[in-house]
Amino acid sequence: MSPRFDGLRAVFFNSTLKRSPEPSNTEGLLRVSAELMRREGVEVEVIRTIDHDIAVGVYPDMTERGWASDEWPALYEKVLAADILVLCGPIWLGDNSSEMKKVIERLYACSHLLNDAGQYAYYGRVGGCLLTGNEDGVKHCAMNVLYSLQHLGYTIPPQADAGWLGPIGPGPSYLDPGSGGPESDFTNRNTTFMTWNLMHLAKMLKDAGGIPAYGNQRAAWDEGERFDFTHPNPEYR
Repeated sequence: MSPRFDGLRAVFFNSTLKRSPEPSNTEGLLRVSAELMRREGVEVEVIRTIDHDIAVGVYPDMTERGWASDEWPALYEKVLAADILVLCGPIWLGDNSSEMKKVIERLYACSHLLNDAGQYAYYGRVGGCLLTGNEDGVKHCAMNVLYSLQHLGYTIPPQADAGWLGPIGPGPSYLDPGSGGPESDFTNRNTTFMTWNLMHLAKMLKDAGGIPAYGNQRAAWDEGERFDFTHPNPEYR
């Protein structure tokens, strides 16, 4: 019998450029992962970012910087409530979509905030990504997303990305009839492995109470704690 993950929460950000209710190929792929999580007891929320008024910028609340409105602060609360964050999106010109870039920038805007242990706020959470498109770019886009997430404090498990690409040039997208996307054994295998690894690691971290705090507390460092740090060059000691 497979393990259960009741009590875990996951948020999927779909960075498609299509507003609801227009069909999203990215959403077609992310459903594979989201439904697997739901079957194993994870509470899942899927958010199509383009449906929300997310301001551009690198501050937690851009209304304090002159923007008339900004839904990011409310979405950030959902991020903090989730044990798992999966960033999903299409590939355009071999790169992540503008919506994906905006979400990463807004996650970065809050990365200086601290948790109750004095660590950066995203510590103790896991991250992954799913990508769709024609031509090329899955590995390039995944490297950008996963590097960004770990840099902000997320823990990245093995095999934390998956994707599907159509043929080079104009051609069918993931959900188009005859595309081969939903039937792709390679994509389905990688998506399944990613999903299980996210759940396993999220549960391990939650059961352990997160990442141990010694050696990574920004608040303590600012107060003079050096966690056994000694510069190897005597002139800098």
